[in-house]
Amino acid sequence: MTTIDAAAGRSRDLTSLRGAQRPEGRRARRRLGLTQWLFLLPALAYIVLFFGFPIVKNITMSFQDYGTRTFFTGEAPWVGIGNYLEVIRSSLFSTTLINTALFTIGSIVGQFILGLLLALFFRRRFPLAGVLRALLLLPWLLPLIASSAVWKWMLDQDSGVVNQTLLAIHVIPAPIPWLSSPDVALVAVIIVNIWLGIPFNVTILYSGLQDIPGELYEAASLDGATGWKAFRYITWPNLRPVVSVVLVLGVVYTLKVLDIILGLTGGGPANATQTLATSSYHYSFVDFTFGQGAAVSNILIVISLAFSIVYLRLNRRAVDE
Repeated sequence: MTTIDAAAGRSRDLTSLRGAQRPEGRRARRRLGLTQWLFLLPALAYIVLFFGFPIVKNITMSFQDYGTRTFFTGEAPWVGIGNYLEVIRSSLFSTTLINTALFTIGSIVGQFILGLLLALFFRRRFPLAGVLRALLLLPWLLPLIASSAVWKWMLDQDSGVVNQTLLAIHVIPAPIPWLSSPDVALVAVIIVNIWLGIPFNVTILYSGLQDIPGELYEAASLDGATGWKAFRYITWPNLRPVVSVVLVLGVVYTLKVLDIILGLTGGGPANATQTLATSSYHYSFVDFTFGQGAAVSNILIVISLAFSIVYLRLNRRAVDE
């Protein structure tokens, strides 16, 4: 009986001790949670102020008749989906949609292929490799307006260095109207955007290549997997997560490219280089129909989100398989 009573006493002591510690544990967890939220508060405030509010304001404007009159009267009548219907029914909407798709696909394919080839090239060790990689970043570091001004001079039909060089080496029989012909202007803009996007692709893909262990290539070479086989079975599978990041960010960035197109062609000639981004700009800051401009920009946001979600899900499914 004494042993049983002693055990029962110890059990009661442990129970009372746990009961005493439980409120202390709850308070400690609360303090920890409060501390975490305090650290997150500046970031959350920044996101709400500089991202959340503009997005909500833009969505609200897209459902209002928001124009120059609003600045004087303060009134912006609610029009519902009228701005979206007006934009979609416009004769230029299909043109801008096709141009946006062609511009995005052409830019992403060119940037990625050239960026991957250069990243594979720079993976080899040779003299001045670091200097060349640093010089390759220059297009990415230059102001876009300055880059577009230089390229506009280079692509000039009469005195541009591109046409002069191609004529000198007898590649073309006559000067090409790079920026003044509706048939060529979009191609010229895509070329310039590829030049601007190569440094980003090289930097990210080169970093991904550096993380692939060299032992994998050594083991594969013993089985005869070199060259293309090594790329197919070792490089590409290990590089796939980095490729996903590059493509998603590249598409999202390319969809909203504005300054290069405005600097080179202004959306012309004959709307040949008019995209959704430039269309939103023209609605808002040329025609001063801010509601319709907000509607176009929201359509662009939805397209970006849809592509990102679909691509990431397909890529995740491919990795799981």
